[in-house]
Amino acid sequence: MYQLHIANKNYSSWSLRPWLLLSELGIPFEERQVMFAQGDGASWQAFRAFSPSGKVPCLRDGDMVVWDSLAIAEYLAERHADVWPSDQAARAWARCAAAEMHSGFSALRNQCGMNCGLRIRLPDALPTALRTDIARIDELWSEGLARFGGPFLAAAQFGAVDAFFAPVAFRIQTYGLTLGAAATAYAQRLLQLPGMRRWYAASLQETWRDEAHEQEARQSGSVWQDLRTPAV
Repeated sequence: MYQLHIANKNYSSWSLRPWLLLSELGIPFEERQVMFAQGDGASWQAFRAFSPSGKVPCLRDGDMVVWDSLAIAEYLAERHADVWPSDQAARAWARCAAAEMHSGFSALRNQCGMNCGLRIRLPDALPTALRTDIARIDELWSEGLARFGGPFLAAAQFGAVDAFFAPVAFRIQTYGLTLGAAATAYAQRLLQLPGMRRWYAASLQETWRDEAHEQEARQSGSVWQDLRTPAV
């Protein structure tokens, strides 16, 4: 059985992607969670025990080790159906969109880090780079839904490209980001997936806090609600 190493569900957007893909496609796996460690370089040292890069996620399949979220998706696609769309055009589009998410949207990542349990009010005047990222998300989602007929981005069923954008749905919820009608409905569709609901419920139960992620959240805007179980 696959072993998937992940970090905190409240913070780790990268961990969410393969976890959700495996969960929604019904692929059996064993979850191995290791929390972020306090102190400069401490997480890298802890994660090196199972991941060559010192980062999460990391998939282990017997002696095989796959240590990048996009590489994990491709590894799974070689062994399981429905990771990517069967239609060639949809598959090419889905791979491009997932790769764009994997390597881009730095303003969204840096200024709206994933913190599932918080509700944060952003400043009225958003930085240009962040507005550009949000507009591109809206454009990309609307294009996929219109071109391939929905209800998911490139097919009628959930796949890897949806998993790659799933953390954005949590960011929309946390920061109250505004998108067009089609993209907003899609974000809600992601949030209602069984796997997303389980991840979210578990994230609220985590009592461990990582100060770097908490400081990032405070700097992004005004925290007006914390739905998490109190820290210990």
